Amino acid sequence: MTAIDDSTVRDPDTLRADMVRALRDEDGVRTEPVAAAFAAVPRHRFAPDASPEVAYSLHCSVPVKKDEHGVDISVMSAAHVQAVMLEQAEIEPGMKVLEIGSGGVNAAYLQELVGSEGEVTTVDIDRDVIDRARQCLDDAGYTQVRTVLDDGDHGVPDSAPYDRIIVTAAAWDIPSSWINGLTEKGRLVVPLTVCGTTRSIAFDHDGDGLISRSYGLAHFVPMQGEGAAQERKVVLRRGVALQTDDVRVPLEPQTLNAAMDKPRSECWSGAAYDLPDELDLFLTLNLSSPARLHAAQDVVDSGLVEASALKGVPALVSRDSIAYRTRRENPDTGGFESGVIAHGPHAETLAGQYAGLLRRWAQDHRRRGAATLRYLPGPAPAPLPEDAVLRRHGIVTATWA
Repeated sequence: MTAIDDSTVRDPDTLRADMVRALRDEDGVRTEPVAAAFAAVPRHRFAPDASPEVAYSLHCSVPVKKDEHGVDISVMSAAHVQAVMLEQAEIEPGMKVLEIGSGGVNAAYLQELVGSEGEVTTVDIDRDVIDRARQCLDDAGYTQVRTVLDDGDHGVPDSAPYDRIIVTAAAWDIPSSWINGLTEKGRLVVPLTVCGTTRSIAFDHDGDGLISRSYGLAHFVPMQGEGAAQERKVVLRRGVALQTDDVRVPLEPQTLNAAMDKPRSECWSGAAYDLPDELDLFLTLNLSSPARLHAAQDVVDSGLVEASALKGVPALVSRDSIAYRTRRENPDTGGFESGVIAHGPHAETLAGQYAGLLRRWAQDHRRRGAATLRYLPGPAPAPLPEDAVLRRHGIVTATWA
């Protein structure tokens, strides 16, 4: 990893040049147009309350607005995440682009990419956020970018269709306004959240629906307005919680909390633990009753829950039992082995099902980019296919190479 030495470098121009070099080294920037956009935009002007070192760091987001509880509801996303999404979009000069969720700086990158003949519109539901974006864009010289105050779930139909739509908040669903707002060869790049895990996915048209061309790990603040997530979250006990957006998953907190007090069942798969983000996606979309288990550090320190749950881990849940992934060192290979921890009356059954998926992934899909995701709009078929995840406007499915 290439680091920016913020102890000696303070000049924004130098910091910006260092950022571009570091983005190339980490494969965030892969093409010359994206490199040129990042080299041109004075990123620090879009983060006036942060130090230049923070503004130009690769992996730091900058808070823009918090809610009444102090939770970020708008941020300037980290440079690396923005670069990856812009590379996914493959934007060309002269294109018409819509950005959903506005911070200002990403719209400036988009304007650099489309050039003087292209058009960029950025929309946000929050007046404070869109007004701030407008001010920062004007201050940095990007007066050509159009700013719109509206719920991004509606798109901006008066300027449609767009060659590209870039969504910069975690979306739980894909409304028809985004699909219909694309040109025939248009592309949607969206951080799509399924059962608590989010991937930035580049979607192209596929008949009446969408098909993925690339995807990558991403972290974004959640969408507000009509597109807000429909999730359920239950606290089993202090520091232990489960969340899911799959309507088929039973979440009975008292029964599942009681299960956690029962002796654990361990099942070791014999499969290598590797590429955790790819494994996480595979498990989330293939567990028959998926949720996401979260545990606080003190709960992990107590030994009740494994460290895999600190940032959330895919869990297999029944009404009275729960299973989730863990790992241990494998002295024979020098790496790690995947395993399962389970609690409850049906712990062994759930652990066996879970371990079977771990082995299947390791044997057949242990590589980057093995998934092809599809979004199919319209009424869901009944019964819902096992490999489908129900959304408000359609279903998400995945196949694995």
